[in-house]
Amino acid sequence: MKLPFSKETSTKAKEPAAPASQTLKIMHSEANCTELLAEALFSFIQHVPAQQPIVIVCVGTDRSTGDSLGPLVGSQLGRMELNGIHLYGTLDHPVHAMNLNDTLTTIYQHYNNPYIMAIDACLGQLTSVGCIQLGEGPVKPGAGVNKELPPVGNMHVTGIVNVGGFMEYFVLQNTRLSLVMSMAETIAKAIHSAVHMKRRWSPIPLVKID
Repeated sequence: MKLPFSKETSTKAKEPAAPASQTLKIMHSEANCTELLAEALFSFIQHVPAQQPIVIVCVGTDRSTGDSLGPLVGSQLGRMELNGIHLYGTLDHPVHAMNLNDTLTTIYQHYNNPYIMAIDACLGQLTSVGCIQLGEGPVKPGAGVNKELPPVGNMHVTGIVNVGGFMEYFVLQNTRLSLVMSMAETIAKAIHSAVHMKRRWSPIPLVKID
């Protein structure tokens, strides 16, 4: 079946266009993907003042293979030594459509002017499946499946896990776990590297899973 794509689309989460200098899109299997992602992430968080809390919100659910990218990243990050990072969204405690509003309310109640990094899965063109995108501005979870959810993040990292445009729920449920796991590992390693780069400039406390 021919899928009528005319441009890159995200049918799970939609990101706003950002300046070219503030975006990155790379296939997760590229040899230097982790390094490039880490450098791009560091270019964002290096400007975050030491007193401004950094919060990572990994959006998704463990009940859908394609939509488990965020919780998988969160669970991997929770096992890593990350300095000064507050983490929401793991396989044990996912952040999804049912609790996203409450989670964001909690974050803004607990932290003064938090800098939020959003991690989420999305759908797109066949040729882009497996790509990881990073950019300025929020993700809009659920936008492509007609869910009214708040935008999340000062910046975002999204992984294109499957093809969009038709029967999105079915597509997410039938996404290959191998691909999602591999992308999650790459994203988690890149975030870990970026945080350690920042630590060299401004030491901050250890990671806290909230």
